[in-house]
Amino acid sequence: VRSRLRDIVGASTNWRDHVQAMQERKALHTLLAKRQEDLPPRRMKDSYLEVILPLGSQPEIREKYLNVHNSVRFGRILEDLDSLGVLICYTHTKQEMQPRSPLSIVTALVDKINLCKKIIYPDCDIKFTGNVSWVGRTSMEVKMHMLQLHDGDYSPVLDATFVMVARDPENKRPAFVNPLVPETPEEEEIFKQGELNKLKRIDFSTASLLKMAPTAEERNIVHDIFLNTLDTRQEGARGGELKTYEGKKTVSFRSRKLPPNSVWMEDAKLKGLQICHPQERNIFNRIFGGFLMRKAFELGWATACSYGGSRPFIVSVDDIMFQRPVEVGSLLLLSGQVCYTEKNYIQVRVHSEVYDADTREHQTTNIFHFTFISENEVPRVVPKTYG
Repeated sequence: VRSRLRDIVGASTNWRDHVQAMQERKALHTLLAKRQEDLPPRRMKDSYLEVILPLGSQPEIREKYLNVHNSVRFGRILEDLDSLGVLICYTHTKQEMQPRSPLSIVTALVDKINLCKKIIYPDCDIKFTGNVSWVGRTSMEVKMHMLQLHDGDYSPVLDATFVMVARDPENKRPAFVNPLVPETPEEEEIFKQGELNKLKRIDFSTASLLKMAPTAEERNIVHDIFLNTLDTRQEGARGGELKTYEGKKTVSFRSRKLPPNSVWMEDAKLKGLQICHPQERNIFNRIFGGFLMRKAFELGWATACSYGGSRPFIVSVDDIMFQRPVEVGSLLLLSGQVCYTEKNYIQVRVHSEVYDADTREHQTTNIFHFTFISENEVPRVVPKTYG
C-alpha cells in the first residue's frame, strides 16, 4: 500500500531528495480540475480495495506487529488504516491518463473506530477492505473493515470511518474531487449516513464550550460532582475555611475531599515526548498521521494501564481531529488524561502539540479520544476544578 502511494504521488524514497521531489510536484498544478462538475462521477465499487496483511503466512513480518502480551499492537493497525484510507481516496480520484496524481490527500479526522474483538492474534492473516462512502466537494469519507482468518473463515475485528481531504500538489489549498453516485438502496443509505455524519460534526464544532454555555443538564451534572466533593465536616475545613456567620456554619468552596474509591483527575495524567525524525515522514514530507495516532494510542494505553492497575483493551477510538500538520524535526509533546470512568471503562483524552524551538511557541496538532475496558473495576475519576 505504501509503495503504491509513493508511486501515485512521485514521492522520494530518500530524505535528501525530498525537496526536489516536492518541486517536481508543483508542475502538476495544471492537472487540477477548475470545478467539481468537470470530473467524472464515480461509484462506490470503483474505490473498493482489499488488502491482506499476511501475519500467518509470512512470519517474518510478525515481529513488527507483536506486543508483549502476544497479540497485535493496535497502534500498528492505526498506521495501516491511515495508509489504506489515503490509497482508497486516490483510487476514487484516479484519472486514467495521469500516472501521477495532482492531489495531496491527507487525513482530516478519524470519525470512529469500533472494535468487536478484544484480542487480535499475531499469527493469523488479516484482511482489510474499504471504499469511499460519501463525497463532498473537497472531502471524502472512507469506510474500512478489518477481518481476521480463523479456521478458514474471515471474522470481523473492527469497523473504521475516516474523513480525508484533497488539496493541491503543494498541500496548500483545497482541491475538487470526483463526485460519488450511489447505485443501490443500500448505497443510498450509506451515502445518507455520510451526510448525517458531516452535519453532526458541524453541530459538534459549534457546540464547543469556547463558543457556547453548557446546557442545563450539563450544569447539573457538573454541580452534583462538585457537591459530592465538598468537605462539610468542621474539622476537615481547616485554616478558618469553615466560617461562622451569625452563629451558622458555612462551608467554603476551597475545602474539598476525595470521595471513597476515587482519584483526582489531576493525578491521572501521563506525558510523553517524541522527536519527529525523517524516518516518520509521509509521502508529502510531513510527519505521517498514522505515526501520530500510534504514539498517542500507546500513551493513552499506558495512561489507562497505570490508572486501572491492570491490562486495558481498546474498545473504541473517536473524534481524532488533525488540526495542523506536524513538520519533520518538530518536538511533539503528548499528554494523556483519564477524563471519565464507569465500572471497567476508562475514557482517555490525549492532547498532542508541537513545540517550535525557534519561536518557542506551542501549537495543538491533535486531540485523541480512546475508550478502554480494564480487566478489573477501576476507581472513579473526579475533577477538582470546574474547568
